[in-house]
This record gives sequence, structure tokens and C-alpha cells, in this order.
Amino acid sequence: MKVKSRNFEVTVDEPKDLGGTDTGMNPVELVLGALGACQAIVARSFAAKNDMTFNDFWVELEGDLNTDGFLGISDEVRKGYSEIRYNIHIDTDEPREKVEKFIAFIENTCPVGDTLANPVNLKLNDIIIEKKATTV
Repeated sequence: MKVKSRNFEVTVDEPKDLGGTDTGMNPVELVLGALGACQAIVARSFAAKNDMTFNDFWVELEGDLNTDGFLGISDEVRKGYSEIRYNIHIDTDEPREKVEKFIAFIENTCPVGDTLANPVNLKLNDIIIEKKATTV
């Protein structure tokens, strides 16, 4: 499946053992990627404002997800992540205290982090049934 936003397109799929063709990240992998990318973008966007210099910045993430929930095997486990953990890597000569303050700023500013950490009202607007025209 293709996910489109503005002028961009991402292929989203599932691994073969979950019925996909393994041609792209799956949706929950994209969630982790979105969080890490958002944190990195916030870091680069606000570095000057926070008087922070660094040569490189990246985030490695992992999460706990029990597929028994998604697959309908168990009602006792969540369908999504129960925990997401990340390590922030920063190549800098800045003192640790300054880096920690900057990382706290990133964690408090990242919109994706806020979306994941706080309850969101998720609301279905409408169901639109479309019938494809058939050619004779």
C-alpha cells in the first residue's frame, strides 16, 4: 500500500509471515521512525535557539509489541506498543548538563512524542463507500 502526503509517497507493507510482501516498513515500524525523525528534526531546528552545536544527531528506537493482540489471539494484550524505548546519540563537545537540558527540550517539543505520550481523541469522521466503474 502507498501512503501519500503532500508530494511524497511511502510504501507500507507487512512482513511475509504476517501476510505481506515485505516491500516496506509496517505501520508500527513507521511509528517508531516518525518519533525518531521528529526528535532529530526538533534537534536540528532548535539547536541555534538553544545555543547547542553538534556534528551529528540520531535516535535508535525499539518497542514492545505483542502480536497476539493485533492477530486477535488474545484480548489480554494491547494491539499496539506497550512501551517504546530510545537512545539519543549526539556527536558534540558540549557539556553533559547542557546536552541533557537540550534533550529535555526535544522531548517536550516533539509533536510525535506528545501524540504518543498523551491520550488523543481518535474519531472516525465518515465511511465512504466507492464502487469502481466496470468496463464492458
